[in-house]
Amino acid sequence: MQTETHGGAGNADDRRLVTELIERWAEAVHTGDLDTVLADHADDIVMFDVPPPHDGVRGLAAYRETWPPFFRWQAQGAAFEIISLEVTAGDDVAFAHALLRCGTPQDLARDPGHHLRLTIGLRKTHGRWMVTHEHHSFADTSGDQDTPGEQDAAGRQGTAGAEEEVRAIHRHWFDRTAAGDLDGLMAHIDDDVVSYEHDGPLRHLGIDAVREVCRRGLDASSGPVSWEVPDLTVIARDDLAVAWGLNRIRAEQSPGRTEESWSRGTRVFRRTGGSWQMIHQHLSVPYDPGTGEARADLRP
Repeated sequence: MQTETHGGAGNADDRRLVTELIERWAEAVHTGDLDTVLADHADDIVMFDVPPPHDGVRGLAAYRETWPPFFRWQAQGAAFEIISLEVTAGDDVAFAHALLRCGTPQDLARDPGHHLRLTIGLRKTHGRWMVTHEHHSFADTSGDQDTPGEQDAAGRQGTAGAEEEVRAIHRHWFDRTAAGDLDGLMAHIDDDVVSYEHDGPLRHLGIDAVREVCRRGLDASSGPVSWEVPDLTVIARDDLAVAWGLNRIRAEQSPGRTEESWSRGTRVFRRTGGSWQMIHQHLSVPYDPGTGEARADLRP
C-alpha cells in the first residue's frame, strides 16, 4: 500500500525532509539495512520500544543492539510498512506520528487492522534533521479476543527483546572477563545458582562457589583472559530463558604465548522483578572414550 502522508504544520520544505527521512528509515527497517536504520539518529536517542527495558533504550549504541533480533523475527516474511504518516515541523524541532503494518502474513490475514503505532521526535542540528526520540507501541488487546494479531506480534517482539537482554548479559560478562573484574562477573548470577563446572565437585552451589571458580580462572593466567561464545543461541519465553553455545577462552600465559581452549556451555536464566539472573550453568568438554581423558584440545 502506498504511504498516506499528511502535511501537518510548519515549513513545507522541512516537512518534506522529515517525511523522506522517516520513509527512508522505514524502508531500511523492512530490508534489514542496519546502516541506514541508524543514519540520521542522534547519539543521545531515547527509544520507548514494545519490548523492555521499561525505562527505554538510551544512546545510539544501545539502539543499534535492538535491531538484529527484530530483523531475525522479520525474516519470517513479516511486513514493516508505513500506511499513514503526519509530520509537523518547526524551525529546529519536529515530530511525526504514524501507523504501520507490522506483522507476519498470518498476523495480517487474521487481522488486517493490525497496526503498530509510532511517534518520532526530531531536532535540527547544523541544518540537518536528526531523530532524538522514537516511541513504538501496539494497542493493549489483552481483553480483546478478536484481535490476536496484535498480541502475537507484540509477543514476538517482546520475546526478541528478552533474548537481546540475555545476549547483553553475555556481552557484559565477556567485557568483565577481559577487564579481570571479578565483581562484575558476578552480576546477573542468582545467589542460589547451581553450576556444573569443568572441575569438581559434581555441582557448585551458590554464588560464592561460582565466584571462587571464576577467581581461580582469572588468577591462573599471567596475562589477560578473554571469553566469547561466537555461536551463542538464546531462547526466551515469559520469565525463563536458555542460552547455549561453544565457549572460547584465550589466556595469555607469557609474553607472546596465548593458550586457547573450547568447551560447551548451557545457561538458564529467570527474570525476577524485571532483571534476568542466571540460575543454572552446565559446562563440559568431550572425552576420548578410548583413554577416558578430557579433550580440551578440540576446535569447532
